[in-house]
Amino acid sequence: MPRVRRPAAPTSAATLLQLMWLASPALPVGGFSYSEGLESAVESGRVGSEAQAAEWLLDQLHLSLARCDLAVAAQAFKAWRRDDLAHITELNDWVRQTRESAELRQQTEQMGRSLVEWLRNGGSGSRAADPRIALLAALAPAPTWPVAFALACAQTPATPREALLSFAFGWCENMVQAAMKAVPLGQSAAQRILSRLASAVPAEVDHAMSLPDSARQAHTPMLAILSAQHEVQYSRLFRS
Repeated sequence: MPRVRRPAAPTSAATLLQLMWLASPALPVGGFSYSEGLESAVESGRVGSEAQAAEWLLDQLHLSLARCDLAVAAQAFKAWRRDDLAHITELNDWVRQTRESAELRQQTEQMGRSLVEWLRNGGSGSRAADPRIALLAALAPAPTWPVAFALACAQTPATPREALLSFAFGWCENMVQAAMKAVPLGQSAAQRILSRLASAVPAEVDHAMSLPDSARQAHTPMLAILSAQHEVQYSRLFRS
């Protein structure tokens, strides 16, 4: 007899709202102030239209976010759930060591620190007394963004996939807002790009979840070059 799988229990409204809160660009971690190289790509003439912005962000989602931060967040989520501080520390060190420019490293550390403070203050119903928050804060020299986000999600009843969908959509919305300012784009164009990104997110999340630690990849040469150029760019709207 074939085994019949029972449907998974629906995610509660409270958990969905917590994940939506974490994905929101209004989360006070400063994500809106970074373009992750997009502003430099606009300055250099590589991105100057809706179509080019969409392709740039889709490539970045596939080549960078899914293979790096999403994969780290997936592993960190599981490590927080089983209180595996050694693996958490390893993942945090890997993120820092693989950031290919000073401003990209500054971004992940600043957003990680900001999320620690938000968790300490009980943001979105976070358990402020959770001892794991102190462990996160003690990561040296700073907690990184995907590792901190993973703890915020691990405090909820969410599944790993739900946590990563939240992480990815938050990135998409932040980057589309950056494109609106940097390219610039109108709201309708931005929503079309966001629709394309959202359609691609589930497959990228599944790919990230399937990656073992040995298959993580953070090497994006052109993005690193553009980020380094952005550090000395004459006029800037964003911090990366």
